[in-house]
Amino acid sequence: MSAPVISAEPKSTHQTSRTIETDVLVCGGGCAGSAAALAAARAGAKTLLVEKAPFAGGIITSVGLPYFDGIAHITTKRIVVRGIALELLSKSGVCAPDAQTVAKHNPTIPNTFEFKLLLDRSFQEQKDNLTVLFNSFICDSHSSGDRIESVTIANKDGLVIVKPKVVIDCSGDADVAAWAGAPFEQNAEVQPLTLHFRIGHVQRVPDISKLCREALVKAQERGELPQFYGPGVMFMYANDEIYIHGVRVPANPTDAADLSRAEMQGRADAHAMFRAWKRDVPAFNDSFFVEAYPWIGVRESRRILGQYVLNEDDLMKARRFDDAIATGCWYLDLHPNKTVIGSANDFDPKKVQPEPYDIPYRSLVPQKISNLLVAGRCHSATRGAHASTRVTVTAMAMGEAAGVAAAMSLKEKTSVAMLNGQRVRETLAAQNAGPFTDS
Repeated sequence: MSAPVISAEPKSTHQTSRTIETDVLVCGGGCAGSAAALAAARAGAKTLLVEKAPFAGGIITSVGLPYFDGIAHITTKRIVVRGIALELLSKSGVCAPDAQTVAKHNPTIPNTFEFKLLLDRSFQEQKDNLTVLFNSFICDSHSSGDRIESVTIANKDGLVIVKPKVVIDCSGDADVAAWAGAPFEQNAEVQPLTLHFRIGHVQRVPDISKLCREALVKAQERGELPQFYGPGVMFMYANDEIYIHGVRVPANPTDAADLSRAEMQGRADAHAMFRAWKRDVPAFNDSFFVEAYPWIGVRESRRILGQYVLNEDDLMKARRFDDAIATGCWYLDLHPNKTVIGSANDFDPKKVQPEPYDIPYRSLVPQKISNLLVAGRCHSATRGAHASTRVTVTAMAMGEAAGVAAAMSLKEKTSVAMLNGQRVRETLAAQNAGPFTDS
């Protein structure tokens, strides 16, 4: 007996399959988007999280960067971001839930796959208020006046129209904000992209980083490797396995063809580095290429122009804001589009290391669109300030603030653009989140 046929009729793939209405739409399920969705759902807002990957976690899970950069002061190791970021770090087994300090200023997630599971469980705990759509791409938005009325997503259902009351753009590239007409900046040349990868069965020998650098210089001289930095060679997940972030590919992340070229170049460069080490570094004689992570990592693209543009002076002078909703502490980490041997940058990071600083709510609020917030690396900051604020945990803190603000605006029947940022700060503080700029 043959199985029943659901539908044998041809159906246009261009028809809208359905419409979803929701309180809050979070576009992008990276670190910022995951925190935003959890915060909004926990605050009682019906929330839809849309993510193009089959899992959440972005920079940690798709790119493979396992560090909680930005959670603690580099010298004192004092934790300056709590809330959801600290919750996830503690549930990953790195510290206690009420930790005040950490052993390293940028602690490492021990297993990026388990971090995917942790986010899955966290989402499922909020199933009454939170719907997650993986394998779903944001592809259009429709505005009326100063409001986003609908956002179109594409997935296995076809084209789905989402009608949200509030949109939080955590796409990294400010895709929704840009398509909706919010003003933004993007430098003609942005920081290079980096593919992360792992190599197994490597012997632990003295000066392995030095030996690896020398081999890459030779490979570049042979024309086998266009650019690299560092490299960062770390024994991390196993005694004989190294994790590397030394690939450097100049590209425009908002150009689909150029991004595709960068993905291919990143994979080619990663394997060229592996071949160079296997040929010239005896510790790699029996090594094998374990994996390159699915996505190349993007540091910089669009930055929205918000109600306030955070700048380098704000960071280096540790300026305080009444509407502060998060604390940053990372150095101004600006990668050049060229080879830098033994380092990531041309400068001494200590010279551009701010004390903990405030990030104001207004830096999450785009101009011209009243029901839109942004969080993560597309927030409102100058290029120099953004070099610090873009990192993982700072993005989470902004995401949590955006999620809380979105839910507050609905309860208070006001727009996120008109919402009082000091009230957002107070609400976050009541949840042991928000800024911890001062000790």
